[in-house]
Amino acid sequence: MPREQRAEAIRAAIVAALAPVSLEIEDESHRHAGHAGAQDGRGHFRVAVISQAFAGMLPLARHRAVYSAVGELMTTDIHALAINAKTPQEAGL
Repeated sequence: MPREQRAEAIRAAIVAALAPVSLEIEDESHRHAGHAGAQDGRGHFRVAVISQAFAGMLPLARHRAVYSAVGELMTTDIHALAINAKTPQEAGL
């Protein structure tokens, strides 16, 4: 998938699975040029997800929910994914 479409694919997957009230996606692939993990063409991304779906979940469960949402993209388009996952209450919304 072309680089510019990756963030939109990530957005669509997370929105469909977690119905976030806020979602920020940053493509950090340019920071990893030359890194061994970047050689296969997959990208490095950072996501900040605020969703009521995280209520009652421990941090590890929240990360698993995000990884589950992006699913197959982890094997085809994403090499690394940094996650910040909060509930609206935790985010002050």
